[in-house]
Amino acid sequence: MRFPRHLAAVLAFTATLCAQQPPQTNSSILDANGTAHVTRVIPVPNTISPEAQATLRRPAGAENQTLAERRTSTDAWQTHAGEVSLKAYPVKIESLTIAGVPVRNVLPLDETPQHPDRVLINVHGGGFNSDSGSFTESIPIANLTHTRVVSVLYRLAPEHPFPAAVDDTIAVYRDLLKTYKPSHIALYGTAEVAVRLKQLNLPLPGALGIFAGTGDFSQTADSQAMYALHGLTGSLPVAGTQPRNTEYTGTTDPKDPVLSPLYADLHGMPPTLFLTSGRDSQLSGTIILHRAFLRSGVSAQLIVFEALTHAFWNDVSLPETKEAYAYMADFFSQQLNH
Repeated sequence: MRFPRHLAAVLAFTATLCAQQPPQTNSSILDANGTAHVTRVIPVPNTISPEAQATLRRPAGAENQTLAERRTSTDAWQTHAGEVSLKAYPVKIESLTIAGVPVRNVLPLDETPQHPDRVLINVHGGGFNSDSGSFTESIPIANLTHTRVVSVLYRLAPEHPFPAAVDDTIAVYRDLLKTYKPSHIALYGTAEVAVRLKQLNLPLPGALGIFAGTGDFSQTADSQAMYALHGLTGSLPVAGTQPRNTEYTGTTDPKDPVLSPLYADLHGMPPTLFLTSGRDSQLSGTIILHRAFLRSGVSAQLIVFEALTHAFWNDVSLPETKEAYAYMADFFSQQLNH
């Protein structure tokens, strides 16, 4: 049976609309390999703040950006987010070079410094190829701890793959050891630097913070198969269907113990705070590494926030962000008091 051309077009359009209608039921089918083909209807939960609920309702931003486009947009966002953070958490920010490495030197505004003998070192987020935290991860912590924060502007991949970021941070750490006792230094952002410090027989810092991080570049963990950067919004390749991204790892063995601390000797690591969230693509990586620290006898705490997405604390407007910063700051203050 043939339809008039206009009717055929209407039917095709209707079929397209039907195909685009979101599913209204839950389903899960396991194939012969045990791979789950899942449909889930997941409402925005009432267990988080209204502000956080609003963030989960936002669609994903621009996708399929080039690295240059991503860096441009991330730099603009980080600058704006830093300005917002400064209003909520006033500090002084200087641009310095330490051991040849550019840094943001973030100082509390106390007329008389409360902790002149302490320093925190931030290895900012951004997948090692852009800057997603040199302001937002350092400004609130400096304000709340009344302590200097040095945010390392390490060399970025793919122009400078692993171990460039680690080497730059080690250089800054060595220089700060000339002024600060290691027990009065906290390091946060990655476990890689701490593992390398141990290999070099350098004194370890007094505390570590690993916030939405991974300890294993050799395989894809469960949460990476479920969540994109913005949780349940945005496209996500099927796990295992794409070649491993080597922009950061380069030619290094993905099980190298510095690149992937899950395979390192973690005995003797300082007290460590792990923090992640329920829809974080790095949820699995964070909790797997936390368990590895526990198995090695390390004093390690884990905090998982309900429903929120990767590095939610970069949004200073969320009540959960205020809570997360307080946990981070309290942990560092308590550990550096020892």
